[in-house]
Amino acid sequence: MSITIYSTPTCGHCRAAKEWFKEKSIVYEEIDVSRDRIKAEEMIQKSGQMSVPVIEIDGKLLVGFDAGEVSKALGI
Repeated sequence: MSITIYSTPTCGHCRAAKEWFKEKSIVYEEIDVSRDRIKAEEMIQKSGQMSVPVIEIDGKLLVGFDAGEVSKALGI
C-alpha cells in the first residue's frame, strides 16, 4: 500500500494525521510542500486543492484529515 501525505510544518491537521499514522505503525511518505514547489504543484494538480493535508492512499485522495475516512480508505 502506498501512502503519501502532502503537508506543511505549521499545519495542525497535518501533524494530527502524521501522529495518527505513527500511532497505528503505518508507514507513509511525507512531502513538505512548503519546501518543494514542484510537489506542491503536483498536489494541486491531483487534488484541485491548495490546502493541506492531502493524503493519497493507493491513488485515492483525501483532503484534510478525518480518521474515519482514512481508516475506511485503508480498509481498517
